Amino acid sequence: MSHYHTLGKIPHKRHTQFRKPDGGLYSEQLFSTEGFSNDYSLLYHCHPPTQIIKTEPQVDVSPQIAEEKMLQHRCFEGFTIKPAKDFLQSRIPVLVNSDCHIVLASPQQSMQDYFYKNTDADEMIFVHEGSGTVHTQYGELTFGYGDYIILPRGTIYQIEFADENNRLFIVESFSPLRFPKRYMSKYGQLLEHSPYCERDIRTPKNLKTIDETGDFLIKAKKKGILYGLHYGTHPFDVAGWDGCCYPYIFSIHDFEPITGRVHQPPPVHQTFETNTFVVCSFVPRLYDYHPDAIPAPYNHSNIDSDEVIYYVDGDFMSRKNVTRGMITLHPAGIPHGPHPGAVAKSIGAKETKELAVMVDTFHPLMLTKQALDIENANYIMSWAE
Repeated sequence: MSHYHTLGKIPHKRHTQFRKPDGGLYSEQLFSTEGFSNDYSLLYHCHPPTQIIKTEPQVDVSPQIAEEKMLQHRCFEGFTIKPAKDFLQSRIPVLVNSDCHIVLASPQQSMQDYFYKNTDADEMIFVHEGSGTVHTQYGELTFGYGDYIILPRGTIYQIEFADENNRLFIVESFSPLRFPKRYMSKYGQLLEHSPYCERDIRTPKNLKTIDETGDFLIKAKKKGILYGLHYGTHPFDVAGWDGCCYPYIFSIHDFEPITGRVHQPPPVHQTFETNTFVVCSFVPRLYDYHPDAIPAPYNHSNIDSDEVIYYVDGDFMSRKNVTRGMITLHPAGIPHGPHPGAVAKSIGAKETKELAVMVDTFHPLMLTKQALDIENANYIMSWAE
């Protein structure tokens, strides 16, 4: 997040004395990315954020790989993932590689007894169903249907769900998740041709300084291992902060589609990028307006990337039998395109109401054991006339 923001009380100068009403010093913490060489924020705690009082045995939560190599189109019924009460236990990795983990989750309960921190990966949590509030050191983020919740790696958070009906599509990125470079000016502003702008970005609000001592459990994931760390002070004891590295929300409903006289390629739908994959948003839009336009996408070869689409809502004229929460994987190495009959059916259509999230990875994805449990095995043959 490259835009400066601040909440609460901060001193006039960084790295200087900042005193509490009782005369004691606030404890300054630098929260930075890529060492000290990129975006950062400065947080001012009531207590040093280092006071571990005990630890728990570590738990291996690394994905279980079922297929490392394959070359065929795959399809997974995401909504057949069973709900689980606990947020972390509900997270089911489906497609993974060394760059990212694509995860489905259907948590039924809020995180009440612990906080969570992913130390390795930025997290993008897409909210398919459900609503609530993400509580962080930076303040609160209220979320609902269609929101991308972006959490920089190392962010300590606790999610409060409004009810038990929640469906989440999560991408853990092991390289920084950012806005596409072509949308940004050299000074960090979103440019005029970008499909969204700063007004669409929802930053943390309602900073609450919780100055409490006791026993506070933070579950932290590192290299596939979950560690239980008990701290003697509440992690949300921040009196104020400022900087350019913090969690935020962008709604897929605020993505303004780019259209043309003929069919536009997938990069016009790009929403986020990393060093190793991109994220695109397919949203309701008018179709191409050339008199001889074919609205259905043309057949194309995946030469350099695996293409994953998570279907959210609406009708998809290029696919048959699409269900909510379905995931398709079209791997690099073989072409794919519309299902039989979709091209002719699309001619003359004026608009689409589809809603989907696409993840294109630059390195091959592997299937987990849980992915095989929800696979539609007949998908590979669905192009047969």
